Amino acid sequence: MRRTARISVAALAVTTLALTACGRGDDAATGDASATAVDTSELSGTVTVWAMGTEGEALGDFAQAFTEENPDVTIDVTAVPWDAAHDKIATAIAADEVPDVSMIGTTWMGEFATSGGLDPTPPDLIDESTFFEGAWGSTEVGGTSYAVPWYVETRVLYVDTALAEQAGVSPTPATWDDLTATAAGMQSAGAQWGINLQPGQTGAWQTFLPFAWQAGAEIMNEDNTEFTFDSPEFVKALTYYQSFFTDGVAPKELPEGTLEPDFVAGKIGAFSSGPWHIGLLEESGGEAFMDGVTLAPMPADETQASFIGGSNLAVFKSAENRDAAWAFVQWLSQPDVQADWYATTSDLPAVQSAWEEGDLASDERLAVFGEQMTTAQAPPSIPTWEQIANVIDTELEKVCKTGMDPQEAATAIQQQAESIGTGL
Repeated sequence: MRRTARISVAALAVTTLALTACGRGDDAATGDASATAVDTSELSGTVTVWAMGTEGEALGDFAQAFTEENPDVTIDVTAVPWDAAHDKIATAIAADEVPDVSMIGTTWMGEFATSGGLDPTPPDLIDESTFFEGAWGSTEVGGTSYAVPWYVETRVLYVDTALAEQAGVSPTPATWDDLTATAAGMQSAGAQWGINLQPGQTGAWQTFLPFAWQAGAEIMNEDNTEFTFDSPEFVKALTYYQSFFTDGVAPKELPEGTLEPDFVAGKIGAFSSGPWHIGLLEESGGEAFMDGVTLAPMPADETQASFIGGSNLAVFKSAENRDAAWAFVQWLSQPDVQADWYATTSDLPAVQSAWEEGDLASDERLAVFGEQMTTAQAPPSIPTWEQIANVIDTELEKVCKTGMDPQEAATAIQQQAESIGTGL
């Protein structure tokens, strides 16, 4: 999920609650929270749910299968626009007027968990091992999980197959050197740009961070108390990323709305994105267009990695119907239900075994995303991440557009991140 950093009255209220919790040694702030067991033997009453986007529109009807199994339970879904969701949740936590369950964007987990608003995930009901590791990691704050991964997305390479073949380069570059050769080769073969890497756009950090992880960089130390942006590995990734712009292989500016038509027209050879771009390209180039596109895992340097996003489902600590709420979340996490949800919304399952049936098992394009998911990573779950992500976007733009020295950029990110702090 892409979000821009912003400060609001509601967010400040949640931050104040989190700081107060830190001062009194609250479990939610220290990571020592323990989950209370869930009793699913006699479920009844109404479960109130907030869901965003397409999910908010589809979940009410989809949940009828759960209420058929649990006739004494009613699922009441409120659809919330994504652009209003963050502040709505923050305000609800601050006022202690929360629903039972809500979708939580992965980059919001640290903020809302440390506020004390989220109920720790009950291990007696939810099996951590069934989820992709990167997805489960997005639910953990201070060593404790406060949600369940619902659906996931990751980024892979979209490559113009014919253009790569014409250039005599691989449409599935396995290493950094391969990616450089593929992008440069396609540009020599006639593309205006060999690859697009989105400098200057909000959320560009999601395109860059996989390269940092591939180089072996860590964003924070093991216990998420100190930032490590100024490491040699992070600088190496910035230097490599910058090379596409200094060599003129990637555009420094790409007008909004031109990526899809330019890729369809052969003006751009490759780009990295999530599964939603399959539909966007088919809209722009026709249903058969994707037959000429190769989807490939992101390349490796020291290791192989991509970005993992999506959305989690959390139960609030003040939920009025906690047991039924967690039972509903657990039902949505069952492999067959996850597969049915994919068939309904095209949301990729966070549960690994759900990929073993139906279209998820037979579709070669989806298989690339499933493969990529096994090495995808999430940014640290800290309350201040969105502010720090904004810093990365700003400094990344300088590296790409003005030729800023990568070491200076890494140092600037480190210093600003330390000034902002973790919020924990």
